[in-house]
Amino acid sequence: MTIDDLAAFGANVEEGLGRCMGMEAFYLQLAETIKTEQGFGKLRDSIAAGDYDSAFEAAHALKGVLANLAITPIQKPVEEITELLRARTEMDYTPLVDTIMGEWERFCAL
Repeated sequence: MTIDDLAAFGANVEEGLGRCMGMEAFYLQLAETIKTEQGFGKLRDSIAAGDYDSAFEAAHALKGVLANLAITPIQKPVEEITELLRARTEMDYTPLVDTIMGEWERFCAL
C-alpha cells in the first residue's frame, strides 16, 4: 500500500499524515493494521445478533482509528452507525453494515 493508493481510495492522506507528524512510513504502517482490525467482524456479528451495545462499542472504537488515519470512505459510514447506535435508533442496520464491510474489503485489496 502506498500514499497514492490511499489517496486514490479516498483517504485524506494530508490529514492522516499530519496526525503522524509527516512520517509516511509510520502512517502506512498504521493504515496497514486496518486490514486485520477485528472490530469490523465484531460490528457485523453484533448487529446480526441484535447486540447493539457490543455493536456500539465496536463502531465507536473503529470510528476513532479511522478518523485518526483519515480513512474517509470507511470512516463516514462508521461515524453514521456509531451515532445511530448511540441514540438506539430502531432501524435495520444491515445496509449500513454492508456498506462498511464493502468499503473495508475494498481497502483490504489495496
